[in-house]
Amino acid sequence: MTRLISTGRDTVNYPDRGATAHRPLPAGYHHLHHRTRIGEGRAAFEAAGTAVTTFLAHRTSGMRVRTSAADPAAAVRPGLRVEVGIGLGPLRISAPCEVIWTAYEPTRTGFAYGTLAGHPECGEESFVVDIDGDGAVWFTVTAFSRPNSWYTRLAGPVVPVLQHAYARFLGRHVRGLAAAA
Repeated sequence: MTRLISTGRDTVNYPDRGATAHRPLPAGYHHLHHRTRIGEGRAAFEAAGTAVTTFLAHRTSGMRVRTSAADPAAAVRPGLRVEVGIGLGPLRISAPCEVIWTAYEPTRTGFAYGTLAGHPECGEESFVVDIDGDGAVWFTVTAFSRPNSWYTRLAGPVVPVLQHAYARFLGRHVRGLAAAA
């Protein structure tokens, strides 16, 4: 069951909270949808789902991830605050987010986080692992975003290209984590 949380006040910096949980994505944003085949069977589904919902996939792909959870390896839950570090050394950009919804279902596992004040973009991104009726396991990144800082506005069309490249890279990385489990 997909669990969408709505706090008493909206803390995200965009009006379309939870929109990655359904289609169509809202207008006025760059849209990203990338799907990668991960493998076959329940073991691949469970390994990939755990890697995604504990931020293992993000952490081991080179991102720095800090959460508001007491146990940083705990599974995501709605309302969890996350800071993702993008870049290297002094060029690292902090990207604060909040988990908007989670899905812990027999054939679907994942979550979405939305951007908070201080994030270079505004929008939402979901990371979902599915297993279909034939046992094929898929990892899907869905996002909508637009610039929220001077440097992402200046970068213009380069930002969506980088986002898509990272979605492809993360898909291959999740495939490797699932195969190693």
